[in-house]
Amino acid sequence: MAAALGMLIPPLAVSAALAAPVNPDPAPSVTFNGEVLATAYQGTTIYVGGDFTSATSNGRSVKRSRLAAVDARTGALLPWAPTADGKVTALAADASGVYVAGSFHRIAGVSRDNLAKVDAAGNVHPGFRHSISGTPYALAVGHGRLYLGGSITSVDGQERTRAAAFDAGSGALDPGWRPYVNDLVRALLVAPDRVYLGGRFNAVNWLKGTAKVAAVDPARGDVDLRFWSQVTAMVHDLALSGGTLYAGIDGTGGRATAMDLAGNAKWTITTDGDVQAITVLDGIVYLGGHFDNVCKSANTGNKGLCLDGSIQRVKLAAVTLAGDLLPWTANGNGSIGVNALSANPELGQLVAGGAYTAINGSAQRRFALFNLVNRPGFLDTGW
Repeated sequence: MAAALGMLIPPLAVSAALAAPVNPDPAPSVTFNGEVLATAYQGTTIYVGGDFTSATSNGRSVKRSRLAAVDARTGALLPWAPTADGKVTALAADASGVYVAGSFHRIAGVSRDNLAKVDAAGNVHPGFRHSISGTPYALAVGHGRLYLGGSITSVDGQERTRAAAFDAGSGALDPGWRPYVNDLVRALLVAPDRVYLGGRFNAVNWLKGTAKVAAVDPARGDVDLRFWSQVTAMVHDLALSGGTLYAGIDGTGGRATAMDLAGNAKWTITTDGDVQAITVLDGIVYLGGHFDNVCKSANTGNKGLCLDGSIQRVKLAAVTLAGDLLPWTANGNGSIGVNALSANPELGQLVAGGAYTAINGSAQRRFALFNLVNRPGFLDTGW
């Protein structure tokens, strides 16, 4: 396993070895008056969810009630504007629409209990009308299903323990996919032959080796025994790239861990606050959270204090696939920091949502778009 913090790579060496990181200074774009909790790409549209009531675009405040859409090519607010009467905690999207989960009871004036699907015109899908006990925190779509995770205990009166699945087309509850998860699910990730669960749980289907992160069958929910978890603190987010699973983790401070597909750790980065979001773009792993420093070792003290020294990275950091911290610096502010990261490989673009109000000292409230695509074939890397 690699060291907890690898050697810093000078910028010239980085550019020779892999694609440049995104421009650390966000492009001009829409901002929000409340916390952003979820982001999701569909083509050149970025869907945004959270606990905001307005967006600011081109200096003008526009009503947006916990849901919005942004043009990834320009950073401009789009007219898509369904309203939610409560917090939106998770989003997923495919060609048929946007899946929305949270603590709401109405979407676009239509009764929906914590889960809905909305099309590109803002119309609520007639399916996905369910009674859900508990709060959803994660969504993922694939294998013809929408997967839902959170603190849920039942759907339509039928027991579901922190995870459930629905037909992605009709919205019908899947009767067969029902893994038993003994505590909160915070992250879901669809892979070709698995669905990964991440969270606070200690076991899935009562099996050892399934604490905090587990792999289950996409159709049945049975635990995939080829994956054995070695994670010991709550998982906030998951990403998958090139046969490696990446996890954003809390604990005494925070962690970002890379694992092979059997669950064996490849490397771990230690921070002085939770890693709440993680994604991979062009061979670079991006971390988001409420940390202020990356520790030089895994040795931490009270409240995550780095006992062997640290390197400042405030709310955002970038790491090579080998686990080495990069000199990329896009420092945020505030306490909560970054809640969500989404990447679009086709656009070479990264988006960060959270509770910060500035990046690198420039005003950027709760939404940041890195690498604006402002004309065909051009990526503003600026790095």
